[in-house]
Amino acid sequence: MSIVVTGAAGFIGSNLVKALNARGHNDIIAVDNLSKGDKFVNLVDCNISDYLDKLDFISLIGSGDFDGEISAILHQGACSDTMNHDGKYMMENNYQYTLELFEFCQAEEIPFLYASSAATYGKGTTFREERQFEGPLNVYGYSKFLFDQILRRRMGEGLTAQVAGFRYFNVYGPQEQHKGRMASVAFHNFNQYRETGKVKLFGSNDGWGDGMQSRDFVSVEDVVKVNLFFLDHPEKSGIFNLGSGRAQPFNDVAVATVNACRRHEGKPALSLAELVEQGILEYTAFPDALKGKYQSFTQADIGKLREAGYDSAMLTVEQGVDRYVDWLTARLG
Repeated sequence: MSIVVTGAAGFIGSNLVKALNARGHNDIIAVDNLSKGDKFVNLVDCNISDYLDKLDFISLIGSGDFDGEISAILHQGACSDTMNHDGKYMMENNYQYTLELFEFCQAEEIPFLYASSAATYGKGTTFREERQFEGPLNVYGYSKFLFDQILRRRMGEGLTAQVAGFRYFNVYGPQEQHKGRMASVAFHNFNQYRETGKVKLFGSNDGWGDGMQSRDFVSVEDVVKVNLFFLDHPEKSGIFNLGSGRAQPFNDVAVATVNACRRHEGKPALSLAELVEQGILEYTAFPDALKGKYQSFTQADIGKLREAGYDSAMLTVEQGVDRYVDWLTARLG
């Protein structure tokens, strides 16, 4: 029987396919939308049994073609552009599509692991998987939030098979190059440094010092490991934060990125103060357009994930970015 990975040519999806391959799973149906064809590169070194367009796949699901043929669905496919305000498209693509796959998996009694998002918390300051802390600020966040609410209700009624949703925080790592402006801070820092020899960050705002705005940055390596842990434990269902559990400032990402690049250049590591003093790290005025609309701090409460039995340590920014820069450098030369 096949494992289905949706969004398989995307960032997290392609990393999941590679990890499944490493476990010996090659009967994988890759589902995606390759209208932007450059994503295909993420599947070149993967082994899959078939590729289907996302619309063809959902049609075949509806017509019963895959009844009894699938062992699990890892649903990573979605429009992740938080600046896309087309509500009709977002709800069809992110909410309705997810709901149809969920119903199929419940009918087939097979695991359904899906990507939710930390965007469900909006401007909240407590990041715990409870309704009172949730309040999405855009239609992307709402599309994720709404399915999470459906799952909560259905869990109360009783599930026929595992359903686990993961609220991804700021994920970074290999195979995100196609995401453009939605790619991670580490990716943009790396490219800035390679092109100009400098990295620029936002200056102080809202009580936060230069480059001190902090996020929960989580390596895609850890994201994949958590997904596979739940695949191995089909008795565990629920909605889980998936971050590192620690907030680190943008300064940490910049320092880690630059020093990893300097290592490849045969140069010594520099401290934050030294990078600023030498003009390698610069701060720009915080944009007026973002004032009052910017999350200056996120930190996943991963207590529920730990209670579910996932006990592996999460990579720090320093560890994860160092490995990511090695990958980027090997790819770009």
